[in-house]
Amino acid sequence: MSDLVLHVTGARPNFPKAAPVVKALARHGLAQKIVHTGQHYDDNMSAVFFRDLELPYPDINLGIGSGSHAVQTAKMMTALEETFEQERPALVMVYGDVNSTVAAALVAAKLGVRFAHVEAGLRSFDWTMPEEINRVVTDRLSDLLFATSVDAVAHLAREGVDPDRIHFVGNPMIDTLLAHRHRFDGSRVVQEFGLDGAYGVVTLHRPGNVDEPGVLAELVAAVRGVADQVPLVLPVHPRGRARLEESGLFEHPNVHATDPLGYLEFLGLVAGSALVVTDSGGIQEETTVLGVPCFTLRPNTERPVTITDGTNMLVTPASVGGAVAASLATERGTTWPVPPLWDGSAGERIARIVAAELAG
Repeated sequence: MSDLVLHVTGARPNFPKAAPVVKALARHGLAQKIVHTGQHYDDNMSAVFFRDLELPYPDINLGIGSGSHAVQTAKMMTALEETFEQERPALVMVYGDVNSTVAAALVAAKLGVRFAHVEAGLRSFDWTMPEEINRVVTDRLSDLLFATSVDAVAHLAREGVDPDRIHFVGNPMIDTLLAHRHRFDGSRVVQEFGLDGAYGVVTLHRPGNVDEPGVLAELVAAVRGVADQVPLVLPVHPRGRARLEESGLFEHPNVHATDPLGYLEFLGLVAGSALVVTDSGGIQEETTVLGVPCFTLRPNTERPVTITDGTNMLVTPASVGGAVAASLATERGTTWPVPPLWDGSAGERIARIVAAELAG
């Protein structure tokens, strides 16, 4: 067994979470390698993040690509098992709730390799979400659980996780946001679409929203209603592009579709926006820190702290238009609540705990 820390990443949400942990562990002098499963492989969904975040390029790229949940996860497990046996890491670090996360967790647990889950304890209690299954399975198997919020700690405690394994460290994705905020720049997109006043940003990609024709039709009607009030920019996730095009959403003159954006450009666009309408998870956290009103088109969220201590609101297709109208009519505050420990030091807290564990 080596003293190597092996980071397993694979999808766009993983990279801003991993970047501050990798940098902090390097300051502690720990040996590290980054594995990229290739779950997201498009340049705008993957490689651009390594450039934008000044994150070392992966030492190992498995190139798994797309597929059904079962096919993709199985391919990842096969490739990761070989990688773990070759590298023999002292600790594997996994991030978030994507298929790469649960695949690495299952392989590490079966090989007896210790692993840590960054962003542990988030719960939507919605078992129709594949991410919820990934979160619960990963946490059940983890040796170290790094929680981003107090409610996440409480969930883990209720599930019987040994308190010694749970560490409330704050949110490393916010470390990344704060470290790079001075570099945010959405001006290219603003100029391209001639947005000379207030505008909103929309993201829609969850399978439960874009894969079901009836649900999608309802959402499209709701987004068109928002676009009647304010111009919208919609970076289009590759997996939902065809369905959104077929839906007629892009035919609305106030809906401006664009390819996926890099981290700095996307958050520059969000930071300058009047509001965000989304079904994503991470953007609920980013808008909370940026002070941008966020309307989440879902019946639940695994990040309720963004509602109690942030700028997020759960909305339905029927209610989002009224919520947006009220927001546009309200002057934006100059201060807003931010969750505890979302202060830019989560990566260092994680690194200190990891270094102590490996030394012990």
